[in-house]
Amino acid sequence: MALEVGIVGLPNAGKTTLFNALTRAGAEITAYASVSEKSNVGMAPIVDERLDRVAAIVEARKITPAAIRVVDVPGTGAALLGNLRQVDALLAVLDGYSPDCTSDADLETLRLELLVADREHVERRLERVAKQAKSGEAALRDEVAQLERLLEHVDREQPLSTYDHPLPEALEPLTTKPLLSIVNGPGGIDAKLEAELAELDPTEATAFRDGQPSALDEVVRRLFEALDLVSFFTAGDKETRAWTLRRGQTALDAAEAIHSDIARGFIRCEVIRWNDLVECGSHGEAQKRGLLRLEGKGYAVEDGDVLNVRFAI
Repeated sequence: MALEVGIVGLPNAGKTTLFNALTRAGAEITAYASVSEKSNVGMAPIVDERLDRVAAIVEARKITPAAIRVVDVPGTGAALLGNLRQVDALLAVLDGYSPDCTSDADLETLRLELLVADREHVERRLERVAKQAKSGEAALRDEVAQLERLLEHVDREQPLSTYDHPLPEALEPLTTKPLLSIVNGPGGIDAKLEAELAELDPTEATAFRDGQPSALDEVVRRLFEALDLVSFFTAGDKETRAWTLRRGQTALDAAEAIHSDIARGFIRCEVIRWNDLVECGSHGEAQKRGLLRLEGKGYAVEDGDVLNVRFAI
């Protein structure tokens, strides 16, 4: 399953424009939003020059970059922000263009909105669990006590990321997620320009930038750092593809990301570094030079690994 990022921002900050730049989804941009509006959802491809070089070696007919699922909610408030409880990170888009813009103050306002949404979420869960705990079940009584402590913590205007004890497994709070601020304006990115360039042919967009990197690449880089991600590749002539994992995840996790059947029938994993494969020119030559090795399901996948999972159903 693709990693997910949610976009939040105050009205007219440019969050849907950033969503369109990342996903090329062409979502409608409106000045005001309501709870009845649906969230915008799209996939943002992750540019990785290593992928094209690996694909060239195996003469891949199809090249598929890794991607992040992006969710753009149409406003703030607990009901709307609740749609982001399952994302892995949040992008806070801040207005850097308005004459009276105050990015730092806007960021604090968004933090407060997330905290309020978490408070309402904890309070509703406490009401529900308290009713269930009347059955006398010890686990439910313990959760009631824990939720009451959580509510006190939030009432002190403290995010749940600073809570010193384990959280209920199904709580899915917002204030524990990485929050990356993106200024839409001078000193940050020009979301409107990036959205327009995203609609161009990549060669034209590169020429327009005159060798300067895309600001979106920096956004993705920061997400990778915040989530501590690595990229790995599968390389075949039919399709060469990039994938993402959390750092420290294993070859078995990689197999699961590719297909559950592959994970279920996992035998061994052939591993070669992407640059070794490019230098050797083929898997066969890499094997001759001793650069291709076999690893078990517990192998921690490293950034830039090219994997071929041997499996049997």
